[in-house]
Amino acid sequence: MNNKKHGKIKKFEILELIRASIQEDLGGYGDISSKYLIPLEHKSSAFILCKEKEATVLSGIDVAGFIFEEVDSMVSYEKMFEDGQVVKYPDIVCRITGSSQSLLAGERTCLNFLQHLSGIATFTAKFAEIASKYDVKVTDTRKTKPMLRKLEKYAVLCGGGFNHRFGLFDGVMLKDNHIAAAGGIRNAIESVRNNIPHGMKIEVEVKNFAELDDAVESRAGIIMLDNMKPKDIKEAVKIIRDRDKSTIIEASGGISLSNFEDYCRTGVDLISLGCLTHSAPSADFSMDFG
Repeated sequence: MNNKKHGKIKKFEILELIRASIQEDLGGYGDISSKYLIPLEHKSSAFILCKEKEATVLSGIDVAGFIFEEVDSMVSYEKMFEDGQVVKYPDIVCRITGSSQSLLAGERTCLNFLQHLSGIATFTAKFAEIASKYDVKVTDTRKTKPMLRKLEKYAVLCGGGFNHRFGLFDGVMLKDNHIAAAGGIRNAIESVRNNIPHGMKIEVEVKNFAELDDAVESRAGIIMLDNMKPKDIKEAVKIIRDRDKSTIIEASGGISLSNFEDYCRTGVDLISLGCLTHSAPSADFSMDFG
């Protein structure tokens, strides 16, 4: 599980996505409004402004620069803030100078990424602030928009959260359909344990105390308590800790900002939230000439 000290997104990691996003907006014709209005040699300066009145965690400032660089390598891009820093109105987060046509061609694609990623980072920070009082880790899930997983999970890190597994390929997690296909939790864990590399943890999802007993008896490395009420989770945590203190305990399902602190009080190690990426409202930024 990745910790919250996020590194920087490298351009090569998302270059294909950036180019596809620019092409989506420009198509085969370019910005026809600007093309027939503004001379190609015309230059302008612009800035991107945070319009949120409340504290906003910035994420995607480097991505914005990569976009303008791809639109026109002659565009000058200067950051005023870094990802993970808190901004609010009237903070200017970057300045851009170059061909007026190029600035307008990159504007919407740049803002789409910046607003979406900063929204995720800001939403994550609200959960992370509460969780820090209880030594609980807030993690994301695989509930991300297709092809945006790397960036959305990066935004979670910017907001002080942690990343759960990136995909199906980097961790064993036995969910309800795996368990049904295997004929039960005990069979599923035993079958997987006989085939995975030594020392790899097995995570299993449980929905009730009967399944919990099977998971504990089968020595699952991580037990995810799915869609259980805080009262039941607190009881489940005691059962798990009494039998094996080394088991990592996760809560997930039916958790929102309004009830999040109740889950933090149960004693779990981490809480995974799909809402961090699928329901975070976008932050408001604009690009203005001047």
